Amino acid sequence: MNVIKQTVGVDVAQKELVCVVGVLLDDFSVSLKARKAFANNMSGFKAFLKWAKSFTEASLDLTAVLEATGVYHEKFVHWLVGQEQQVAIVLPNKISNYMRTLSIKTITDNTAAEAIAQFGLESKLETWTPPKPIFRKLKQLTRERDQTVCERVVVANQLHAENAEAFSNANSLKRLKARKALLNKQEKEIKKEIHLLVKSDPNLEENISYMTSIPGVGELTAVIALA
Repeated sequence: MNVIKQTVGVDVAQKELVCVVGVLLDDFSVSLKARKAFANNMSGFKAFLKWAKSFTEASLDLTAVLEATGVYHEKFVHWLVGQEQQVAIVLPNKISNYMRTLSIKTITDNTAAEAIAQFGLESKLETWTPPKPIFRKLKQLTRERDQTVCERVVVANQLHAENAEAFSNANSLKRLKARKALLNKQEKEIKKEIHLLVKSDPNLEENISYMTSIPGVGELTAVIALA
């Protein structure tokens, strides 16, 4: 039987890539051919590609299929695209829903990678392309702003608790107020940097203008949605 489609399912962790090579045969049966784990770094990326190619047909496209896992997959997928390899990134809920159909009783890194490979073989996936550099910057800035806001909420709660104590510590209050003021300042800096980035790209600025014409949608909300 002939191979008509081939994928590598990759379960991405902070330090490791657990990989499974899968092929779809011309009778529409699925075969999982090989399994191996690699370090989630440059040497691991190179070893992965050499290994994957040794189990696949050179005449057919090979697609690496991954879940969107925070930031841990980003260096890997950008490197793969730089090596002219096809990449498909799938939302985690799609994979988890698909795994329920496979009657997998124990979810491990290996079974997750197997399910991802099989999902790629049985689905028509869009090929991922890297976003424009400006969107990478906006994504990083909106993430930093979100972390700053969360940290400020924690400090505000600590400040409230300290004020509510019968014998509050004046120095503690001073430090908490200074920390809150710093976080307020940093959020303003981030929002200004976001605004200047939007202004630097006419197409992006036009899209933001359309989105902010919707009542209740401000520039920051529009940028977060696009990023």
